[in-house]
Amino acid sequence: MAADLVVKARRAVVGRREIPVSVGISRGRIVAVTSYDEELPAATSVTLDDDEVLLPGLVDTHVHVNEPGRTEWEGFATATAAAAAGGVTTILDMPLNSIPPTTTVAALEIKRAAAEGQCFVDVGFWGGAVPSNLADLAALHDAGVFGFKCFLLDSGVPEFPHLEEAAFGAAMRECARIGALMVVHAEDGALIEEHLVDGPRYSGFLASRPHESEDVAVARVIRQALQSGAKAHVVHLCSATALEAIRVGQRAGADVTVETCPHYLTFAAEQIDDGSTEFKCCPPIREAGNREQLWSALEAGDLDMVVSDHSPCTATLKRLGEGDFGRAWGGISSVQLGLPAVWTGARARGCSLVDVVRWMASTPASRVGLSDRGRIAVGAQADLVRFAPDASFVVDPVRLKHRNPVSAYAGLELVGEVRETWLRGVPVGDEDGPRGRLLAREETP
Repeated sequence: MAADLVVKARRAVVGRREIPVSVGISRGRIVAVTSYDEELPAATSVTLDDDEVLLPGLVDTHVHVNEPGRTEWEGFATATAAAAAGGVTTILDMPLNSIPPTTTVAALEIKRAAAEGQCFVDVGFWGGAVPSNLADLAALHDAGVFGFKCFLLDSGVPEFPHLEEAAFGAAMRECARIGALMVVHAEDGALIEEHLVDGPRYSGFLASRPHESEDVAVARVIRQALQSGAKAHVVHLCSATALEAIRVGQRAGADVTVETCPHYLTFAAEQIDDGSTEFKCCPPIREAGNREQLWSALEAGDLDMVVSDHSPCTATLKRLGEGDFGRAWGGISSVQLGLPAVWTGARARGCSLVDVVRWMASTPASRVGLSDRGRIAVGAQADLVRFAPDASFVVDPVRLKHRNPVSAYAGLELVGEVRETWLRGVPVGDEDGPRGRLLAREETP
């Protein structure tokens, strides 16, 4: 069968190897993966330059789009354009900080209506688990959310309250009953010491959210996963000291996975100047020694994946003019920069693009049931990235595609340039208009 398109690359990440390939694409799916020299009949052929590597499109399962309700922070058009520019072809949208939050089927439909026709990449949705909606979880799951997000401490927005111990246990039991994945912001509010926050001093903000706040909450997730039998996933882990409890829990039979984020792998507390509120996020960026332990855990397989936790806001809410860590919104915008940021760090530590693809594409896709994404293989969706791993650039926030030009990465030199992204075998470009689809869990293979 003739393909619509053949993409030829002397270097491509296929499975656990980097090899030369020809990839045949028909009707948006990969129909052949053969040797570089094999001639595949096709209407169109594209050959990557010698300095480029063909990657599968990344799957970012942790993105806050915020539309509707806080669309001035971010929106579907801008978030998905930024994702495509960063080699991300599928995102899952978090149930907050939009208004209404995605805690009922009606709210999910409002979210889907807001996204319709605006998305440059494919978009799925998480539901939210809050104290008032235990009875709504099954209906939300049936409506196609990929699982449920909850907080074990104040979320920062009043419309999305956190789960206390008893409510968390009940929600986990319900997730076990319906076969849903629970994703958890794991910090213990009782161990947060807000009185230590001291205006512009980063050290005060860091001290206010100690390692123990993560460690205790992660242990709670593991305990509830074992007791309930539910699947769980710890989001944006930063505390390396929590990893041993995760290893022990997994050996005991807990179905628990864990992610970290590009900013935790890139920055270190010792390098953050006082008043630099663009670096505020929760949990906080910790010391360089902790960062290196996270890298070691990734290499060892104790950390499963890297996703962005793209959590944008306006420049005003970041308090850039006053630099007050107590008043600034916590969140880092990085959906466009995750791949080069992680590759920069991975390359410096002797890791390969095969590793990066596993952390940022195949593993996130697998965990949420998107078995046809995150890999270059026959039958997979033809989501591909033309990546130049040796090209470097300096981050200019004005050139980023997310809505507000605020970035912790401003002025940082990164290695690795996304030169083109294909969604279902067609290059993504603003001039082509948005072609992303809205995904529902039951529609995935």
